[in-house]
Amino acid sequence: MEPREAATVMLLRNRNGSGVEVFMLRRNLALDFVGGAYVFPGGAVDPHDGTVAGDASLFAGSDVACSQVLGLPNLGSRFWVAAIRECFEEAGILIASRNGSVLSFDDAEERVLFDGYRRALNSKETSFEAILRAEGLRLEVEGVVYFAHWITPEGAPRRYDTRFFVAAAPEHQVGLHDNGETVANVWIAPGDALERYRAGDFDLILPTIKNLEALDRYPDVASALADARTFRDLPAIAPRMLMEDGELRVLLPGEEG
Repeated sequence: MEPREAATVMLLRNRNGSGVEVFMLRRNLALDFVGGAYVFPGGAVDPHDGTVAGDASLFAGSDVACSQVLGLPNLGSRFWVAAIRECFEEAGILIASRNGSVLSFDDAEERVLFDGYRRALNSKETSFEAILRAEGLRLEVEGVVYFAHWITPEGAPRRYDTRFFVAAAPEHQVGLHDNGETVANVWIAPGDALERYRAGDFDLILPTIKNLEALDRYPDVASALADARTFRDLPAIAPRMLMEDGELRVLLPGEEG
């Protein structure tokens, strides 16, 4: 099975004291794919994402620059659009600007308006492009920084070629699960999420674990973004599944086997 292109965004905010917190959603236990696991907002790249990325009035970025960062010949900008769109669909947080100002939901009427847009988008009554045009919005891609690249192992029932991004959560926007694909949400320090996982009460999958480990070393959001901006030629991490003595093992590059 060929992996499907996907994008996910790790929304960060500063923790009281030191360190960062990341926004996570719990997937519905009834879902076939990683049901019950805590994940970052994200999903598959949609064909319409390329349309948004190709319009300079909607997308504040260059496809040449985006593709170069991802190591692609072209169309890399679609991944940024997908990450921001999925973040809005799944978490209700929209990383965009209007007339040069970052979108804020501190106004109650605006918050209600975009709650309605989100519901309409998830029910396929409208498109992401239509929402952006109706509200005069432009996607803020400068603050969404490429962080990691994971590919689901061969043999998995579903495979994704996923680009991970990191971004500061916009002020005055509050994340919320959709009560459909996701049933809970939490702002949590990466180290706390890992401790709860080891204690058995916070289900995680391997790429999420490894990205939480990476985020746990940063003292604040600014340092996480600054460090990510220095990354060059990020390798695709493609684990391998191996049956050993009747048990399934997942091996990372460099591990024996």
